[in-house]
Amino acid sequence: MIRRIAVQSIVVIALAASVACGYSLAGRGSFLPPHIKVIGVPTFTNLSSVTDVDRRVTDRVRSELIGRGRYKVEPSGTGVDAIIVGEITSITIVPSAWNEQRLATRSLLLLTAKIEFRDVASNKVLWSNPSLQFREEFDVSGTVADPNAFFGQDVDALDRMAEAFARTLVSAILEAF
Repeated sequence: MIRRIAVQSIVVIALAASVACGYSLAGRGSFLPPHIKVIGVPTFTNLSSVTDVDRRVTDRVRSELIGRGRYKVEPSGTGVDAIIVGEITSITIVPSAWNEQRLATRSLLLLTAKIEFRDVASNKVLWSNPSLQFREEFDVSGTVADPNAFFGQDVDALDRMAEAFARTLVSAILEAF
């Protein structure tokens, strides 16, 4: 009888401790002020030589925010609680793996951007990174140094890169990393 009560007590304590441990699903948290309900994401500025990267990245950032389900996303900076302003400063490609003939088989794509997330009401910067770098490796057929030529060979590469960049950016902003 005493042993049964002791076992039940241990189970109850263990359950209580596990409920109060504070675990949550990664990628779904938010440390934003509670008054932020509408986020503006104007089209990013493109200073790189890659055409259409600004639209694709901006669209993916908007989609990622919408996918989080907590915020209304607007394509402008007016009538919003917070705004994400982005500037894609460069996109470079560097070979990262070679075959026996010394031809590149993989390349590293490096996107550099300047990002600022601002609370419009207080005009306070909540998160910023003046040189956010995103790296992605891709298989290539031959040496490609020009990003436009690379994206011409692999039309889906730009979309994959934009999607992964957006996921990284939105997680950084919402989870305060």
